[in-house]
Amino acid sequence: MNLLPGGLFADRRPHDGKWIDPDVPVPAVVRSGDAEVLARGKHLAESVAPCATPACHGHDLAGGEPIEMGPVATLMGSNVTRSIAGYSDGELARLLHHGIKKDGRSVAFMPVQDFAWLPEDDVAAIVSYVRTLPVVDKAPPPTLIKTLGKVLDRKDKIIFDVARRIDHGAGVRAKGATPTIEYGRFLAMGCQGCHGEHFSGGPIPGAPSSMPTPLNLTPHETGLKEWSFDDFNKLLDEGLRRNGKRLDTFMPYEAFGKFDDIERRALWAFLKSLPPVPLGER
Repeated sequence: MNLLPGGLFADRRPHDGKWIDPDVPVPAVVRSGDAEVLARGKHLAESVAPCATPACHGHDLAGGEPIEMGPVATLMGSNVTRSIAGYSDGELARLLHHGIKKDGRSVAFMPVQDFAWLPEDDVAAIVSYVRTLPVVDKAPPPTLIKTLGKVLDRKDKIIFDVARRIDHGAGVRAKGATPTIEYGRFLAMGCQGCHGEHFSGGPIPGAPSSMPTPLNLTPHETGLKEWSFDDFNKLLDEGLRRNGKRLDTFMPYEAFGKFDDIERRALWAFLKSLPPVPLGER
């Protein structure tokens, strides 16, 4: 396997029948200075596409806190306030929709697959918002994907090589924010990286024992069966489970706590619609 310096895989061999295509077109984006658009972009950057969290790019988008995954990886959000200077608005939008950087390579670990469904106007709002941020003079260390991490990525146990997991021709987008199961299904994509395809939690494959075990989000007795919407809101707002135990800080409830009422009701409706699955059957 030929490895790219500073990247993941240089051979560009197909993964699940797909290629990373550096020729995915750069969309036309109209940047806005409208206050409502900028407020929407800020909201999305802090919640649905949670860039501005300590585990990602930090509150000032200048680099967050490292996530140590033992022999798998050391993850570190980059300084967005500096890096966007080299991108056009369209290239930023392509990155947010396709996980493809300016040079055609995939982003590493950035969970674009979780919010690639955002409609074009929401992506334009995010681009417009980040352009208003002051540049912070900070140089966080790069993300390091170790050999075990690359193996787990190839086996689809953990997603590090993001662009390979996105169907660049599909363009599936949400049609609007509504408090429905349909919209909740889109929002819940941000849960699957930790809680698994079936949302039932359990240990993350390959993760060190020091990492917390994601909880069961299905309406099973080991999950959310007895929960109410009020319990769910308390979890999002305070990081407290129904039994009073506090969530581990690995769970980015700070971002989910900024969900608005439509987003909360949509996500709750979707989670309650899931078939009950025992804890650990990811």
